[in-house]
Amino acid sequence: MTNALLNNRYEMLEPLGTGGMAQVFRARDLMLERFVAVKVLRASYANDADFQARFRQEAKSAANLSHPNIVTVHDFGFDQGYLYLIMELVPGVNLKTMIDNLGKFSLEDAIPLIVQACAGIGYAHRAGLVHCDVKPHNMLVSPDRRLKVTDFGIARAIASIHPDEQSDVIWGSPLYFSPEQAAGGAPSPASDVYSLGVVLYEMLTGRTPFIASTADELAKLHRDATPPPPSRFNPKISPELEQIILKVLSKEPSQRYRTADQMGRVLMTFGAAHQPGTESAPDAARKVDSAHQREAGSQPAPVPTARPVTRPSPEPAAPRANESPAHIIEEELLEIDWVSVGLGLLALFAVGMLIPLWLMVYYRYAPYLNQ
Repeated sequence: MTNALLNNRYEMLEPLGTGGMAQVFRARDLMLERFVAVKVLRASYANDADFQARFRQEAKSAANLSHPNIVTVHDFGFDQGYLYLIMELVPGVNLKTMIDNLGKFSLEDAIPLIVQACAGIGYAHRAGLVHCDVKPHNMLVSPDRRLKVTDFGIARAIASIHPDEQSDVIWGSPLYFSPEQAAGGAPSPASDVYSLGVVLYEMLTGRTPFIASTADELAKLHRDATPPPPSRFNPKISPELEQIILKVLSKEPSQRYRTADQMGRVLMTFGAAHQPGTESAPDAARKVDSAHQREAGSQPAPVPTARPVTRPSPEPAAPRANESPAHIIEEELLEIDWVSVGLGLLALFAVGMLIPLWLMVYYRYAPYLNQ
């Protein structure tokens, strides 16, 4: 399709990659005079009327997502027999290529990247969308280490999925899909969380937890087999991190984190606790375990789609049972803003000095006023 012109607007320049469903091209938007990425679906999909309707619905949902860790969808359409998506052009490579080149990521490199993936996918979860095909191929990493998740084209609104829905079509890629997806069940945010766990597992060990020669064998392993502990392939993985990964890879969705946001918060706590020169290992383990338990028992809270960055409000002080009321009052007095108190007293003194002045003026000029 090189040099073709889609919708009399998008000039196709050169191919960027090929997948099972589509080809991606670098193109020029002649109207806005900018470079974009164009994802063109294969003709076999474009000729299916039912697929066209589903694709348009999902493209609209993807176009409504606006987040720093999600590739923006600018436009979509059908022209010259092709279904296409117009997306922002992200410089860099996909995460799968980075894994193939590096073999294994260090903890310092892996955690920040997967936390960004959790942030983008978590935002989609709050918008009511499931990605359904989370894998490193769909994560683009720019030279400044900004990760953006792409290919929400097969995402479906959670509200349109019935809990008892079953399908003969398996959504996602066999190496990364969840046990419920492998069984043909309806995907949920917890399904994306499982796939994120597989990606993190691969980043840290250089391999996926399950390897087989066919998709059917992989599906069976995802449904029934216990994943090998990642520390078997990378001894640098701590017990705390291994616990997080194995929790994410639980067969039962309710045993995982419910959304990518929850997974991201636990990994952020782990990353902060394990930065060089921060805390001792026992303290770090307790902090991660606390976050682990807190997220396991919490419900995902609705978050506005866009909000300014604000500093968190200070938490109220906990009751101090071992201290006397007098000692507590003394500490609170020490926290009084004495500058404000001093200025107030000075103002009061100034007002007080005006009273004698007014009295003196009154008695001096009163006789003349009575004449």
